[in-house]
Order: sequence, then C-alpha cells, then structure tokens
Amino acid sequence: QVQLVESGGGLVQPGGSLKLSCAASGFVSDLDDYNIGWFRQAPGKAREGVSCITRRVGLILYKESVRGRFTFSKDNAKMTVYLQMNNLKPEDTGVYYCAMSSHVYSQCTLNGAYHFWGQGTQVTVSS
Repeated sequence: QVQLVESGGGLVQPGGSLKLSCAASGFVSDLDDYNIGWFRQAPGKAREGVSCITRRVGLILYKESVRGRFTFSKDNAKMTVYLQMNNLKPEDTGVYYCAMSSHVYSQCTLNGAYHFWGQGTQVTVSS
C-alpha cells in the first residue's frame, strides 16, 4: 500500500505564507514514477486541482489563480512533496490534499483522477 500524510496547514493572515508537506510511505521507492497532485476543497465547494507534476518528465502545472504564488517541489530521498504558498488570499482557504498515481503514461491532470490520497490538512487565510 501507499500512504500519504499531509502537514503544515494552519491559520495565516492574507499576504502570509505556508509550506505544506506530503510524506509518502509504503510500497513506493521512487517518486519519479508517479504523477503527483495537490488539491483543495473549500466549505460547500467541490474539490479542485491546485498543482501537479508529471512522472519522468517533471512538467508542473498550476491552477491559474495560484500561478506565481504557489510552488510545487519534491525531495525524492525524503519521499516528500511540498507546496510553498506565498501571498495567500482568503479564497485559498480549504482542506488541502496530496494525491499520487502510478502506471500512468500521460501528463498529470487537475481533475482528481489519482489512485492514492492523503487525509488533508486545513489552511485558513483570514485577518
């Protein structure tokens, strides 16, 4: 099994920053073999894709509203992926999830079609 655990969420003022982490464990030896995505869900809203990376080629996609503010990265040795979030806005509030898929052969997507999911971490942006 593959298990994902998110951390790093919290309460921050508009314009502030947070860095989320997603630690992978279980039957996984190389993060480069996975499409990986960050998603979020605001209260009363559907889950939406924030950013993702494509296996092997390393192409990174961002939701338009976060481009230039958020940065996706990963540390293969630590089996951990990160989402650095700067200049946070109230509309960034929500539960943030990481997700991974193996045995895929196309570019990553922001539509939520991933095999493994974490439990999420709460991000609240408020004054």
